[in-house]
Amino acid sequence: MKRMSQILCFLLCSPLLFGQEGFEFTSDKNKIRIPFKLVNNLIIIPIEVNGVELNFLLDTGVEETLLFSLDEKEEVKIYDVQKIKLRGMGSEAPIEALKSSKNTLTLPGLKSENHTIYIVLDQEFNFSSSLGIQVNGIIGYHFFKNNLVEINFSKRKIYVYREDKARKRDFFSKYESLDFTLEKAKPYILTSVLIDTNPFIAKCLIDTGNSDSVWLFEDKSDAIKVPEKNFDDFLGRGFSGSVHGKRAKIASFMIKDFEFKKPITSFPDSVSIKNVSLVQDRLGSVGGELLKRFNVIFDYKNQRIYLKKNHHFNNPFRYNISGIEVHHVGLQWINEVIPLRTHLVSNSQESHYTQKQTSEFKYNFQLKPLYEIVSVRQGSPAEKAGLIKGDVLVSINKKHTYKLSLQEINTLLKANAGDYIFIEIKRKDKAISFKFQLQELL
Repeated sequence: MKRMSQILCFLLCSPLLFGQEGFEFTSDKNKIRIPFKLVNNLIIIPIEVNGVELNFLLDTGVEETLLFSLDEKEEVKIYDVQKIKLRGMGSEAPIEALKSSKNTLTLPGLKSENHTIYIVLDQEFNFSSSLGIQVNGIIGYHFFKNNLVEINFSKRKIYVYREDKARKRDFFSKYESLDFTLEKAKPYILTSVLIDTNPFIAKCLIDTGNSDSVWLFEDKSDAIKVPEKNFDDFLGRGFSGSVHGKRAKIASFMIKDFEFKKPITSFPDSVSIKNVSLVQDRLGSVGGELLKRFNVIFDYKNQRIYLKKNHHFNNPFRYNISGIEVHHVGLQWINEVIPLRTHLVSNSQESHYTQKQTSEFKYNFQLKPLYEIVSVRQGSPAEKAGLIKGDVLVSINKKHTYKLSLQEINTLLKANAGDYIFIEIKRKDKAISFKFQLQELL
């Protein structure tokens, strides 16, 4: 699935606000547990902003805290507001935003006071439709800066530790550790990349806001060459517009002694990254598709990261072979017939005996999600079959899409090469069925 949530490695035009304290413990506990949702390899956590609970994408690739996509029911008070402009990935112009200070952000057991928030005014800039759940903002550096933060992808839990207490425990011995550099409030590590025959060292951003496995910037090093077997794709959307590029498999990617064979790698084009002020020697990013194969501990104060394999480690790297991108575009009324009970009625008159069955039903109208195809990759199996942008999904492989989450739909579209996909859509109120076979591109 081509996800506009893939490329959340934004750079804000404002300077670092070192006066912000970040999150502090509000109780005597030494460990705070925060459940999270993992959607398309992205981490979504609930945080209260000035007393109102909102959903935030946890993104190590951003410095400041962003707010956008508020529901009409959500009234959040913001303070000390001024207008600014933001610029980042994408090929278009910078966007307008508001800068608000003196905000209070809280989680159970944690609080950040005098927190500065940037409010994006462009209503088109949101990730809720591409993720299928409400996402109201992004938080990065200020979540990590003060404490040890463990992301346990297996349990879907984040654990925040008091550093002095955690150091006395022995669980660090079960992890491999490596140094990272903290530049412009973002963590960078050295990785080993093998595209063809000559390995090289690549400085990469650790980016939990990028749902791909690896990004490499072709024009930043002569060693980075896109493999011959590749395809053009829409990689996502950043502050300044759409990001396009190519996808391919490289031979190998290593973080310390952890090696990944043939990871699917994205190569954004030069136009899409022209507005990004990259730190010196940066050649790429490590994203959620790869990071989810570990349990990870971030230690921003000492600039170290701890990694331990989890059960995702050996999972194959997969991508959406079908070539269609689906978004959640609203709600629809669905009339479901629900059987209540069945009666058996007998009629006996001397030599004549009959028996009939009567049933009672309840007609239940419910609001269910509505999904639409927002783009079709050129030359993909879906395009060859005849699917087009704007088609409304009715079913995939005989499963009604209103009963599925967007995550489940994406999983169906990431089936294996050779599998057949059966899709029923509505196009201008006309029902049309399609069948096509998935073909391996890489």
